[in-house]
Amino acid sequence: HSFHHLSEVSITFQTPASGDLHKLPPPRIASPPKNSTKFNKQSNAVQPEEIDRARDQRARMAGMMFGLDAPMMTALQHLLDIPDGETGAPGGEEQGPTRAYVRDARAMAATPADVKELPGAYAFVVDMPGLGSGDIKVQVEDERVLVISGERRREEKEDAKYLRMERRMGKLMRKFVLPENADMEKISAACRDGVLTVTVEKLPPPEPKKPKTIQVQVA
Repeated sequence: HSFHHLSEVSITFQTPASGDLHKLPPPRIASPPKNSTKFNKQSNAVQPEEIDRARDQRARMAGMMFGLDAPMMTALQHLLDIPDGETGAPGGEEQGPTRAYVRDARAMAATPADVKELPGAYAFVVDMPGLGSGDIKVQVEDERVLVISGERRREEKEDAKYLRMERRMGKLMRKFVLPENADMEKISAACRDGVLTVTVEKLPPPEPKKPKTIQVQVA
């Protein structure tokens, strides 16, 4: 069995031709005048109406790129704009499998990985920055699906106030369907400097069958 039998569980979008991208107008969000009722004079913050307008514009742009209609892209953009930690609130994970599906898809897109085939094993190298070995789970589901997951949380201290938050928090995950010659009983994992390496050994190749000798009888 060769390495091409190893597949990854992922989501694929069909992108347009490169020439079509140049036809898309650049996104532009007009700022309201300072005397507008939609402008908060105290905090100079853009009001929810402007946020919704910006989300709709991003959805239209994404719909043109991926060939999806605007309502579908608007709903997807709304789900992606909700932070990972919002559970129990309206629109949280308790609503159904759609929210969990989008959250897992976003986690897989944010978790880079390399897959290598060695003479006697497969190696999965996954970036898990900011996570210790106790925060990472390596599991085998449905007999042959390798699941690597973890969750990075923001440290909360009473005497500290965030002035800027750019580091992504939330779930990290990748899924891989292992090939037939992977040994499910010989899987090891090691994490060093935020890089996780999962090694899955190969089953030994079957021994070739020896030809059977037929004794020729003398007539």
